[in-house]
Amino acid sequence: MTRLFVFFLTLMVLWAGVGQLNHALSGAHIHFFAGGLFIAYAALALPRSEGLAIAMLGGAVCDAHAPVPFGTHVLLFAAAATLIYLLRERLPHEHVLGRTTVALTANVALFVALSLVETHGAAREVRFWPRLAPDLVFSEIFVALIAPWFFSLQEKALALAPAEPRGMF
Repeated sequence: MTRLFVFFLTLMVLWAGVGQLNHALSGAHIHFFAGGLFIAYAALALPRSEGLAIAMLGGAVCDAHAPVPFGTHVLLFAAAATLIYLLRERLPHEHVLGRTTVALTANVALFVALSLVETHGAAREVRFWPRLAPDLVFSEIFVALIAPWFFSLQEKALALAPAEPRGMF
């Protein structure tokens, strides 16, 4: 339980940082989305149940302030984390570059899925993509730049809170 709590705190740092950045850039009509970072390391490095729990907790935090029905992020993050978990033996996840690539791919998929949900499917219309495309490009650049730092933060957090021995209580 300690390990999940410490790992969840790293997600809260990410959530607060992205929120502050989005607030500061709101006048420029730019929105950063970092959903891929919420799930990538947990799905690649943790056991399935812990990674899924972290992805769902991260989704719940993102749901709390998003204009979508509660549970949308939880469901999408859980689905993405499960897919990454199923494919992780085939993915290059031992190095930062591989983890960053997984985070970028998940970020694109989650961005598109959430765009369709938030616009009630109207994002399929061509007129919405000129507005969404810059946000996606800026989000991908942001994720690529911050991923090595965030993965390092998560590794250090896991080192501080090792797994509890099973069967104690």
